[in-house]
Amino acid sequence: MSLRAHWVLDEDVVFLNHGSFGACPRVVLEAQARLRAQLEAEPVRFFVRELEPLLAEARAVAARFVGCDEDDLVFVRNATEGVNAVLRSLRFAPGDAILVTDHGYHAVGNAARWVAERAGARVDVARVPFPLTGPDEVVEAVLAAVTPETKLAIVDQVTSPTGVVFPLTELVLRLEARGVDVLVDAAHAPGMLPLDLRALGAAYVTGNFHKWVCAPKGAAFLHVRRDRQEGIVPPVISHGWDSPRPRSRFLETFDWTGTADPTAVLALPAALRFVDEVCGGWEALRARCHALLLEGRDLLAAALDVPPPVPDAMLGMLAALPLPDAETRAPPESALYLDALQLALYETHRVEVPIVPWPAPPKRLVRISAMAYVTPDEYAALAAALREELALP
Repeated sequence: MSLRAHWVLDEDVVFLNHGSFGACPRVVLEAQARLRAQLEAEPVRFFVRELEPLLAEARAVAARFVGCDEDDLVFVRNATEGVNAVLRSLRFAPGDAILVTDHGYHAVGNAARWVAERAGARVDVARVPFPLTGPDEVVEAVLAAVTPETKLAIVDQVTSPTGVVFPLTELVLRLEARGVDVLVDAAHAPGMLPLDLRALGAAYVTGNFHKWVCAPKGAAFLHVRRDRQEGIVPPVISHGWDSPRPRSRFLETFDWTGTADPTAVLALPAALRFVDEVCGGWEALRARCHALLLEGRDLLAAALDVPPPVPDAMLGMLAALPLPDAETRAPPESALYLDALQLALYETHRVEVPIVPWPAPPKRLVRISAMAYVTPDEYAALAAALREELALP
């Protein structure tokens, strides 16, 4: 049985975009379906009597996986929600600055700008080179953008548009030494990288389980350092706000934000077991996917006649390469900003891969993912399709 057979992916599509929304294995979807059946069999019993112990079990599993204490981790639907929870809980004053990088996720930048505008604060942007030669360039660029007004820095662990693994440990250490709290956007980190949040020591970390962990959509976490938990609440305030129970307000407010389907996070243990039992464990999966990614990147670099823009050690399971310039625009029928090349690759060649504007149109990147179900032949298919669409020799 091929590894791809464990997923329910369309057999007619070369799927090289695990990085956007992940892909959930069949056995994990089945575990989620059993949980949904349990919920619907007796909703009152499930939400009132069974949910909290199930959340506690899933939280314990998640905490072990990311290396933190259970009481310091709560579940959110996605990393963007985790970022919003922190930003909208903190208080900024006129003149304060929130620092982001130009490799950051667009939705996170929007949240930072919205919060800053309401407070009369500002958002500063650290310009990190790409291509780059090593981690020192990242550290230098971020620290150069820190000012006396910087109150919070939002730093990616793995950048979404460029696929770069930032030197997070050093960044957190150096920023905290300057009195700047760090909110780590670890959307891509769980599963792709081994995590030890206790050792990292960042004030705030949020990450997705639906990407590289392959849990269902809606499974993500927010970790808040114990000394920063006071006042951090979810974007939706519900019954936990004034709960009289002898439990931390952090857990009380996040564990119940209203009636919703919690089965994505409850199926997280099944996703972790899948990798252990089917993929040979996390260390083996990471090593195999990293090697596969480098093979695919090198194949595409040769086809595009460009040098690899990032050192091998600064990549995990995601990589981006520059493409010839072209205008990125939204077609009339689409609400998303899709490059015409991305549409052609899918519609003509049945290859699903993102074409990312970087740093802004007309410049752009092609970003590839590596996962257990991907094969080298699929990168070759992408290379051939790119050569045809771009009229390359």
